[in-house]
Amino acid sequence: MLSSNFDNESVFTQEQVLENRGRVAIFIDGSNLFYAALQLGIEIDYTKLLCRLTAGSRLLRSFFYTGVDRTNEKQQGFLLWMRRNGYRVISKDLVQLPDGSKKANLDVEIAVDMMSLVGSYDTAVLVSGDGDLAYAVNAVSYRGVRVEVVSLRSMTSDSLINVADRYIDLDNIKEDIQKTPRSYTYRPLSTVGLMDDSEED
Repeated sequence: MLSSNFDNESVFTQEQVLENRGRVAIFIDGSNLFYAALQLGIEIDYTKLLCRLTAGSRLLRSFFYTGVDRTNEKQQGFLLWMRRNGYRVISKDLVQLPDGSKKANLDVEIAVDMMSLVGSYDTAVLVSGDGDLAYAVNAVSYRGVRVEVVSLRSMTSDSLINVADRYIDLDNIKEDIQKTPRSYTYRPLSTVGLMDDSEED
């Protein structure tokens, strides 16, 4: 019975059978992904992203790490949406740098979470190209975790790719994770409906 299910292509893709990813934990460096999306000229659909990174495996948790500007209402709304749609948001206030730019470094938070959850997941998906995370990736690998790194090649440190079990270039999956541009609007439909209602009265 088991063998017949296993042969059924609709149950498992060949890739999933070969990979056996087990429980998946996703760690997303928000600012790194944001700049990668700018480079690619796309807007990320975070629902599609979660589906693509999980790829049919059992998701333990998906973490999204980002610096926040408390005065930015649009960003606050986005993070609220993320929390309600499958992401655990870990944030840190942005710090003003001498050149006027603002930044928040969450490498330590990502590394600590990756290490502290070892034993609860089998595969870590790290969405970042930051070479500072190579040491943490190497450490969890030695604890028996499979690590997949997902990022834009031009923004990815070789040291990170070298310690990963698998590397996925965002450029190769951009079609799967980008927002599709809307070619329609709702407004004309709603005004037509209102006109029809008034004519009936």
